[in-house]
Amino acid sequence: MVKVLIVDDHRLFRSGVRAELGPQIEVIGEAEDVDTAVGAIEELKPDVVLLDVHMPGGGGQEVLRRVLGSGSQVRFLALSVSDAAEDVIGVIRGGARGYVTKTISGRELTDAIVRVSEGDAVFSPRLAGFVLDAFASTEAPSIDPELDSLTSREREVLRLIARGYAYKEIAKELFISVKTVETHVSSVLRKLQLSNRHELSRWATARRLV
Repeated sequence: MVKVLIVDDHRLFRSGVRAELGPQIEVIGEAEDVDTAVGAIEELKPDVVLLDVHMPGGGGQEVLRRVLGSGSQVRFLALSVSDAAEDVIGVIRGGARGYVTKTISGRELTDAIVRVSEGDAVFSPRLAGFVLDAFASTEAPSIDPELDSLTSREREVLRLIARGYAYKEIAKELFISVKTVETHVSSVLRKLQLSNRHELSRWATARRLV
């Protein structure tokens, strides 16, 4: 049995992951932000941590910095809605053993966890190229402070806006109300200093978030 800790700020998503994992995986705990994740890792000693990239308290890279910086041998597998190159490269440079997106099936995720626990590196197919390109270059990945200012849910809403979804469609996709979608869009517009959804779409496309 591979002992796993799930770190994600969405309770519903954590529950869904639990339900999808195979019998060779034992979920020994959950965490919803950086501080609770670091504490749970120290207390529970998981074999593999399923790590969201964007969450309160500094995100997945902060968890990696604090845990691996203390000499821990726990292995991390990033599981994120984001497939942006800067996110993938950032957590891999931070010490994660793999990166898969939330479109992955339960069977594939189970296999990825087992492989990471055995020391393999695992990536969703199109993400592997980002990592190869990054480590073939001597240049560090660029940091985007505007993108980093958005919460994981705001990024999800932004991505769907950029793909042309209507507010009602976004609400249905993310299991939230239309009013909550409007609140997230307003917050994103304010943080990025943009005026409307068309500017949001262009902004997201320029950063390959679509």
